[in-house]
Amino acid sequence: MTEIAALWSYAIKFVFYYPLFMSYLWMMGAILFYWKERQDPPYQQPKSLELYPKVAVLIPCFNEGDNAEETISYALQLDYPNFEVIAINDGSSDNTGQVLDRLASQSEKLRVVHLAQNQGKAMGLQAGSLMTDAEFLIGIDGDALLDPHAAKWMMRHFLEDETVAAVTGNPRIRTRSTLLGRIQVGEFSSIVGMIKRAQRTFGRLFTVSGVITAFRKSAVHQVDYWSPNMLTEDIDITWKLQRAGWDVRFEPNALVWILMPETFNGLWKQRLRWAMGGAQVLIKNLDVFLKPKLNFLWPLMLELCLTLVWSYLMLIMAVIWLLHFFITLPSLAIVSSPFLPYGSGILLGATCLIQFALSKWMDSRYEPNLGKNYYWMIWYPFVFWLITITATIVAFPKVLLRGQEKRARWISPDRGIR
Repeated sequence: MTEIAALWSYAIKFVFYYPLFMSYLWMMGAILFYWKERQDPPYQQPKSLELYPKVAVLIPCFNEGDNAEETISYALQLDYPNFEVIAINDGSSDNTGQVLDRLASQSEKLRVVHLAQNQGKAMGLQAGSLMTDAEFLIGIDGDALLDPHAAKWMMRHFLEDETVAAVTGNPRIRTRSTLLGRIQVGEFSSIVGMIKRAQRTFGRLFTVSGVITAFRKSAVHQVDYWSPNMLTEDIDITWKLQRAGWDVRFEPNALVWILMPETFNGLWKQRLRWAMGGAQVLIKNLDVFLKPKLNFLWPLMLELCLTLVWSYLMLIMAVIWLLHFFITLPSLAIVSSPFLPYGSGILLGATCLIQFALSKWMDSRYEPNLGKNYYWMIWYPFVFWLITITATIVAFPKVLLRGQEKRARWISPDRGIR
């Protein structure tokens, strides 16, 4: 019993101190990255490039009739002298095809590819990449508004280093009419942006942002393009490229404005898909621990494994805490609320507030009034932690039951309340 009690004590400490440790690690890494980032000119004033290789902007669209025109109009305003836009209609059942054809008739820089059936985003990107002779591809979503200067910011990495295979940009949220929308504004700063900065400081990226990433086509070809059976093709292509020895970078000055879910149902579906995609990548790449040449990926894989363990331990603690109100449990199982523990809870809460404030200070470079959303971030642990933990717990068994060969096709996502 003593050994069990000791093991339980260590589990409790891990549950509360693992996110605390990771938070401070992210903050330290992000600060080091930002020290270099702030030396860049304002994002509206990128430096001129020595060369301007041809760039193709790929826009896979599935049932994006309401967003396609605005998205493509922004893409066509790219401040780059040598580019084209390729829109891929992935078997849409609405008027997306007609909208794209009308826009193509109005611009020589726009070409449209129609797929007979919905093949998924991965196949859409591959179809678009095979339609162009451009060596550099910028993939964005059908609802994304691309900043005019994004291409210059991302292309500088390819020109500086021939080992760079992909450069991911900095998504900004434009759905802010509800509490969920406002919280996500802070989330993409304090969680997504900060983690990417820290990961680039300490080593490699876990994933590019599927909503804005530039690729070197020869590198993508080398790893056999995007995997059509992966639910999150952006995570998968990141790992495929890095396993092949390519470098993947983060460029915070390359902005894109995106829509996000503003209903709990839409948010749950999105986070479950993300979690299932992460679980697929975990299972697919677990063998990196057996390959010393890939030791640079060990920290990322270890973090992914520990996060999965942490999620299940959090579930166990929550269940035991709820059960002790109704039945008598051994003393080792009586813990304070896993949602509001005593001293560690105060420390975690204070750390969250520090992390949110730091991230908003960093991203105020791109959104001067970002601090207005700071108040709404107090709801982040209650809303998004619960959804993310639950999605992670549900995702792993679903992926095991799903199998690896099933094609990942998309459905019309929640684009926010209009």
